[in-house]
Parts: sequence; structure tokens; C-alpha cells
Amino acid sequence: MLIPMLTGLRQKHFDQVVRAYSPELFRFAYWMCRDRFVAEDLVQEALSRAWINWDKLRDPSNPKPWLMTILRNEHARLYERKQFDYVDDAPEDLDIAADHDAIELHDLENLIASLPLSLREPFLLQTLGGFSCSEIAEQLETTEGAIMVRLTRARQTLRSTLEGTANAANRSRKSS
Repeated sequence: MLIPMLTGLRQKHFDQVVRAYSPELFRFAYWMCRDRFVAEDLVQEALSRAWINWDKLRDPSNPKPWLMTILRNEHARLYERKQFDYVDDAPEDLDIAADHDAIELHDLENLIASLPLSLREPFLLQTLGGFSCSEIAEQLETTEGAIMVRLTRARQTLRSTLEGTANAANRSRKSS
């Protein structure tokens, strides 16, 4: 009689964790892969692995870092077996909407995506996941100082690129 009761408590706790952290997991997955459907699949697979390994959770009061680590690993597994598709069309033949705000958002997403993984991961874990430097260091298995350096470099890279783009836009407006 004790085993079914423990299984029920385990299921209830897992359900609470899923409800609490699914939106954050999805947001992080989306920023890593930039595809809604792939992000949903990544979250689903991460939660499936979390359920299977639920007994291995070291800190039941704070499962978020553990779930984010599983999600990062699922994302890495995705690219181990990924076969890239490509389109061999000329750029002018592609049908792209000319929505100015969407283009700016797309440019920002591309800029973040262009960061090296070693800078992008801590940046996304902090900005989207809300993790502290020490939590990120633990997840990425490195030192807190290394994470602080990576975050600084990520911000500097983003800032300098954005400032360079703004300066170029101002020069082109002045010359027109």
C-alpha cells in the first residue's frame, strides 16, 4: 500500500513542477532553436527524461536548474543527428514580408543567435532563465568568474554591433 501512495505523491510533485516551469523551459528552448515546434518537442522530451530520472533529482525544492540542464542536453542531442535542409533559390526569389518591426526583431534574434555558443548560453540562461551567475556556472560546469566574463563579452558584442548598426543607419539618413 505504501508504494502506490509514494507514486501518487511523486506524480503530484512532478505535475506541479511541470505547470510551474513549462513556460520558462519553452521560452529558453525557443531562443536556442528559434522554431516553435522544435521548442515544443524539446520541452516534451526534456520533461519525459525528467520524469524517467525524477528519483535522481538532488534538490526537489529547486528543480529548475536540473530541468534547464536536461533541456540544454536535449538541444545538443538534436544537433548530433540533425540533417540540414537547404533551399537553392536566389534571395530575390524568396517571399519575405516587409514588416519593419518584424525585421528589427528578426535582426535582434539573428544577432543573439550569431553569438558563439559559449557566450549565448550563459546570456540566455540569465536573461530568459533568470539564473544567477553561480547557478549558471553550476549548470555549465565552470567557475562563476568564467560566467561573468562570458556575460560581459556577450553584452559588449551585442552593444557594439547595435551601436555600429545605429551609426550606419544615421549616416545613411544624413547622406540621403
